[in-house]
Amino acid sequence: MKPDSRILVLGARGLVGSSIVRKLKSVGYNNLYLPTHNDLDLLDGGAVTNYFNTHKPEYVFMCAAKVGGIIANNTYRADFIWENLQIQNNTFYSAHKNNVMRFLFMGSSCIYPKFSPQPIKEEYLLTSELEKTNEPYAIAKIAGLKLAESFKRQYGHDFFSVMPTNLYGINDSFHLENSHVIPGLIARMYKAMQEGKTNFTVWGTGKPKREFLYVDDLAKACVHLMNLDIIDFDYINIGTGKDIEIIEVAKMIAQELGFTGEILTDPSKPDGTPRKVLDVSKIMNKGWKPEISLREGLRKIIQFYRETLTYDHIHPSK
Repeated sequence: MKPDSRILVLGARGLVGSSIVRKLKSVGYNNLYLPTHNDLDLLDGGAVTNYFNTHKPEYVFMCAAKVGGIIANNTYRADFIWENLQIQNNTFYSAHKNNVMRFLFMGSSCIYPKFSPQPIKEEYLLTSELEKTNEPYAIAKIAGLKLAESFKRQYGHDFFSVMPTNLYGINDSFHLENSHVIPGLIARMYKAMQEGKTNFTVWGTGKPKREFLYVDDLAKACVHLMNLDIIDFDYINIGTGKDIEIIEVAKMIAQELGFTGEILTDPSKPDGTPRKVLDVSKIMNKGWKPEISLREGLRKIIQFYRETLTYDHIHPSK
């Protein structure tokens, strides 16, 4: 990418998209297209076609998606599969018709089989059954990967996908029920502190092990990959290669928030996949590695949460 290349970031206000925008701006890219939902409804195929025809982007970071945590994925199953399929179909087709030079599709490590060997290699995709709680979302994302792969095979486009592990960071959603693991724990634990509670309950057994990547490290990886001389892969894992039990993450958050109560678990809530850590040897061999530790990342996101805290964060249903 050149400094004046026409670069489109879809989902530019979300967790991943906003981080990629910050990274692009910090290294001198100055011709960015950053449509909001009001500017461009990605569910509207005609609107997407018109936008691509008008602006002719050369590079696309496809970060827009309907996302949520384990409860949201399991509750709004139809919404997650239909909306994501629609968004992906519209954007891939318009990118193809407008000869976009490179298109980076944001996949997810949750689309790997539930009982994959660990650490998870890219070739384990579609080798066994998915985790049932997020199956509709995973199937939509798998379709996105196969769209990128198929356009590359048939038309020679440099369309490819990245498979990030569990993400957290600035601009994450702190919804008390529908957010991802780390922001959800932070919001619920903060609420417990405000209410003077002496204990805090982690959903599930707390035993599942997860890998967490600070979103700014992902953004660096995405820009790095977009600038490679040759895209010799269809999709590639991005993570730290290290995992940790959810209960231990909760304890670290308690330390950073200053919560001194007892940490309990609720086995009646679903655990999801028992363990998930990525094999990141391929991207490491391409010259990228994570720089922000989990402890440092937690401090950053907790500082952001405190600085942007509103009444709605604590009482989202009000």
